[in-house]
Amino acid sequence: MTTPSASGFDQARLRETIDAFRSSGTRAHTSEFDIPPDLATADAIQRSATLSGSIANAWKVAKSPTGIPVISRLHPFVSSAAEQALSWRPGMLLEIEIAVRLKQDLPPGPQYDRDDIVNASDAVFVGAELVRSVALENGKVSFPLFLADRMGNDGYHLGPAFSVSRLDQMQTGDLTILHGSHTLFAGRAKHANGDCLGWLIDFANLSTRDPQSLQGGAVVTTGSLCGAIALPSEGQIQVTVAPDITFRFSVLLPHTS
Repeated sequence: MTTPSASGFDQARLRETIDAFRSSGTRAHTSEFDIPPDLATADAIQRSATLSGSIANAWKVAKSPTGIPVISRLHPFVSSAAEQALSWRPGMLLEIEIAVRLKQDLPPGPQYDRDDIVNASDAVFVGAELVRSVALENGKVSFPLFLADRMGNDGYHLGPAFSVSRLDQMQTGDLTILHGSHTLFAGRAKHANGDCLGWLIDFANLSTRDPQSLQGGAVVTTGSLCGAIALPSEGQIQVTVAPDITFRFSVLLPHTS
């Protein structure tokens, strides 16, 4: 038996629906889902997900269409050292991003600037996020539904680390993405905010955020440098962000029993 939230919206029902779609790999139009009434409800629904077999302290940060900063868990979360493939399904999108790892807590209350975020980080990485929401429109029709579905995150590959002194170079330099021998992207990296740390700074300064968010050890990925690129099939992905920084990983059809 499910219990509606105080607003009357049945959070458990939507949680079960998202889980069922995720498990089966199917998708539907936004109009076929119950829509959370607000971002707070959507956040509660995404946090109720059971995500096993992945670290609990890896996140993506973004902004809603109304300018509210939000975060979602990354799952599954793998690193280059693990040599672990991620699953591919039709409709999957790829984003290349910069991630930071915090070495200390950033509690809500103080006002943080860019230097504070940089100084609180002990490592900076380039990574690849896979995005595939249960809603066919992703977040274009209902951002609250998109947030309830962890903003469509369907996996994250943490690539190599680089010096924080190269951050500006990495977020504006040449970026090449190969899918097998086919070029998916070749151009200049560009973050939608202009600065890849901008959304993270905004979230850190959000007075209403969870006090347990942005704790030391957290890995936070900061948003795409190339938009959302369609992945047409399974295969090997090669990403080059500098002459000395290239990483590879595979996306494969999930095994079925």
